Amino acid sequence: MKYQSQRVALPYFVGALTIFTLQLVFGLIGAAMYVDPLLISPNILPFSVVRMIHTNALIVWLLLGFFGSTFYLLPEETERELHSPRLALVQFWVFFAAAAFTVVGYLFGNYGGRSYLEQPMVVKVGIVLVALMFLYNCSVTALRGRRTVITGILLLGLWGIAVFFLFAFYDPANVVIDKMFWWWVVHLWVEGVWELVMASILAFLLIKLTGVDREVVEKWLYVIIGTALFSGILGTGHHYYWIGAPAYWQWIGTIFSAVEPLPFFAMVIFAFAMVWKGRRTHPNGAALLWSLGCAVTAFFGAGLLGFLHTLAPINYYTHGTQLTAAHGHLSFYGAYAMVNLAMFTYAMPPLLGRAPYRQRLNIVSFWILTGGVALMSAALMFAGLLQTHLERVLGQPYMDVQPQLTLFYWIRLIGGVITASGLVLYLVAILVPGRRKVPVASGLVPAE
Repeated sequence: MKYQSQRVALPYFVGALTIFTLQLVFGLIGAAMYVDPLLISPNILPFSVVRMIHTNALIVWLLLGFFGSTFYLLPEETERELHSPRLALVQFWVFFAAAAFTVVGYLFGNYGGRSYLEQPMVVKVGIVLVALMFLYNCSVTALRGRRTVITGILLLGLWGIAVFFLFAFYDPANVVIDKMFWWWVVHLWVEGVWELVMASILAFLLIKLTGVDREVVEKWLYVIIGTALFSGILGTGHHYYWIGAPAYWQWIGTIFSAVEPLPFFAMVIFAFAMVWKGRRTHPNGAALLWSLGCAVTAFFGAGLLGFLHTLAPINYYTHGTQLTAAHGHLSFYGAYAMVNLAMFTYAMPPLLGRAPYRQRLNIVSFWILTGGVALMSAALMFAGLLQTHLERVLGQPYMDVQPQLTLFYWIRLIGGVITASGLVLYLVAILVPGRRKVPVASGLVPAE
């Protein structure tokens, strides 16, 4: 480890993995409720609360991963220590405490507002304060150090996350206006500025793991983020089709949504081209596997599965079905969960002062985790196709259709159990010490 201030990334990584575990637990409970809606009495734990915790935990652990990844890579990119490691630690505990407070509040019915933004007002204000601490710390560090394309694009994405979250405070009475601006948070995060963060972290990892010249990576990065912003901003229109917005959004959403798979396809070519150009075998092969897997899975989940039902004539029949859930599971996992897990795999061995002796177990966890999510997504995709035909074409009532999807819900539950098993293996591989240790200062990450 080159810079001592990189140590502040460790609590973020551990906190992210803790909340990731919580997310999977509530995901399994929700999947079981689909199979047996009366598994748990609604008076004890309503499905709406289970779903709320599952989705909010997803957002929180991904953000914690982004924060920690930034604190780890920023000193190396700027060639200087973080401006204030102490402020970074304060930020972590404030954010983690706010997340715990929110989850407990959900369990006791303290929630309200729009989906994904159900946090109480005091928590929303706390999130803004955390964002200000984070952006101040990172911006000062970047301005006083070496300037790189990776740092610039990363900070653009992080500032975008903070700015677009401010629309969470705008809650108009008109439901159409409400939905239009709600998507400015949800869509412009996950299909806009988050893609900048993902591409920056992936570029940093590929430079470290392949040894490719920075100039080559930066040229690819410009193409990817340019295409992502061009398609992602106006691609917001595919959420405006049926909410009462003007009809021209059907054309805008359809045209620009058709372009949205291109940056993910470019990311696949970019990742594999960098590995081929590097022609270097890095000892941390597991981190490289997660990096390549991130690009490929994001393309299939966010690119192809998204394109499958994003065009207006198709979306007319498919919106609100399990196809959306299939797309959501595979795209979030591929684009954002995997890039975080790649960074954890790369950074935690030197942070913990140990070589990745359990690297083989980490690689096994990659295939089990990815296979479990793929199985869940496939089950939901077929459930969504059948649901579309029965409900939207044949006109059968929703409650009559659901029992006919039970087989796919069972498969989704099995996929969830496989995913949870993969996470357990990943946690063991990352957190449980191996047989030997290396000095923290050496930064060495030898193979098993």
